[in-house]
Amino acid sequence: MAKAKQSKNVPGNPAKRGGPSSPAPKPVTVGDWIGAARLRTLPLAVTPVVIGTGAAVLADADRVFHWVLALCCLVVAVALQIGVNFANDYSDGVKGTDDFRVGPARLTASGRIPAQRVLYVALAFFALAALVGLAIVIRTQQWWMLAVGAVCIVAAWFYTGGRRPYGYNALGEVFVFVFFGLVATLGTTWVQAFYLPQEAWFGAVAAGFFACAVLLANNLRDIDQDRQAGKRTLSVVIGPLATKILYTVLVLAAFGIAGWLALFYPFAWLSFFALLAAGPAIVIVWAHRTPRELITALALTSISSPIYGIFLAWAFVG
Repeated sequence: MAKAKQSKNVPGNPAKRGGPSSPAPKPVTVGDWIGAARLRTLPLAVTPVVIGTGAAVLADADRVFHWVLALCCLVVAVALQIGVNFANDYSDGVKGTDDFRVGPARLTASGRIPAQRVLYVALAFFALAALVGLAIVIRTQQWWMLAVGAVCIVAAWFYTGGRRPYGYNALGEVFVFVFFGLVATLGTTWVQAFYLPQEAWFGAVAAGFFACAVLLANNLRDIDQDRQAGKRTLSVVIGPLATKILYTVLVLAAFGIAGWLALFYPFAWLSFFALLAAGPAIVIVWAHRTPRELITALALTSISSPIYGIFLAWAFVG
């Protein structure tokens, strides 16, 4: 009698590998791809462009709104955000991190689609961001910004990619603050006005605070699973209580910036309307009973960001 072949050791969740007793995986739909783009995070790409554009109009002596450049900056920011999300889907999936995930299932970890296909989509969005960024550079003749764009893409990849991703070593918040706060806001202002007023810096810090708060809500949700998977996010390092405190401080600090700016630009007080979403998010972060409740807190924090940004930009322009 022939000896039965031993099964190979396959990393990951056995329930996701398929087998004789496992049902056939469902085909991937357009909705699955849209879900993998993580639409909840896209408002974070809009906020710095809106604030940066408002600061650019303020800085321009003729108060000109360069709508084509602003639109290009928005495409770059959104494409980078989607590219990061797909890159994270790929990297976390092949590393097995998402086998412990609490939130919505990701494409790579589900095993319903080849991992390389997810990688190609991520690279396609990075390429789109690069091409539109190149168009901005050609239009403005700010050739040094090519280096800034290259750093953005490299940083986006190594957030969870590579052998030593910094997102696995408590540095994710630094990434989102620098690139989705400072770089995105100040870059938007610079290419339109070639000048960085202090209002742009204040707005950039506020946008970065919102981006960090969203990441903290996400990592607070996954803190136990990330610890089990060996992913050392900042939340894993400092613990749940400190994460809640830091999240609250960042959100309230953003509104503190708006309050300060309102002393000079009264319409900035309208930014406090964003508390209608941010306030309940803070309550959920502190009072949640299950990790899944934090998905709502994440979404509310994310949507409060562009509301805040739109009113702040209006204050600058008005």
